Amino acid sequence: MQWTEKDQLNVESEIEDSMQMQGENGKEMEKNVGSSEKEEKKKVKTERMEIEENQIRETGQVILDGNGEKKKIYLLTIIGEIEGHENLPNHNKTTKYEHILPKLASIEDSEEIEGVLLLINTVGGDVSAGLALAEMVASLSKPTVSLVIGDSHSIGVPLTVATDYSFIVPSATMIIHPVRMNGTIIGARQTYDYFQIIQDRIVDFIARHSGTKKERLEEMMMNTKMLSKDLGTILVGEDAVKEGLVSEVGGMKEALKKLYTLMG
Repeated sequence: MQWTEKDQLNVESEIEDSMQMQGENGKEMEKNVGSSEKEEKKKVKTERMEIEENQIRETGQVILDGNGEKKKIYLLTIIGEIEGHENLPNHNKTTKYEHILPKLASIEDSEEIEGVLLLINTVGGDVSAGLALAEMVASLSKPTVSLVIGDSHSIGVPLTVATDYSFIVPSATMIIHPVRMNGTIIGARQTYDYFQIIQDRIVDFIARHSGTKKERLEEMMMNTKMLSKDLGTILVGEDAVKEGLVSEVGGMKEALKKLYTLMG
């Protein structure tokens, strides 16, 4: 059988067609792979958003990591009443300290979390639980910043000053008052001594972690001229800064900027 030039051209044409088909198939495969990767990324992003939404709904906590600084910040909220050793009614908005304590321990142990932002809007609550939370926050090695966005009353004050730096929005308030106790109280000297011990623990903590002296704190606690049915002092925005309880007046923008600076 004689091999002609026509046969050669036919073979070359078949080879060219085959190569072209392989190229098109390769491009199609690359396209499918690229499309699959995009769908997978979209799926992961959607699942992550759902997890974050559930976490916010259940605990008011979320990791902030969508910033240009490439930093991971853990957002903790202290809202409503700080629940301690007894459960409060279901209709009360509460922060459960038994949920926050292990979370703070997890943050300290984490290599990913680089800072903590504490959002505070609380009327106070259980003294023992609140002080335990404040001591835990103060003991963290990670940079911490607090932001009072509504109120920081009673045992909320130690939580505000427990961080490395603190902010308060102009309309937010802080209330300092003597220790109160619910339930049966025995009218004996020992009861009042116990009250004094609890109050000293709170005052000492605030004085150690803020620019307010112990004597001034006790003076504000026993103020009889501001609250009609109680003793104490209300500080609004700038007043808290002037008294040395809060570092600066500011909002979310200022709080995050300061936290980025502290994280380096």
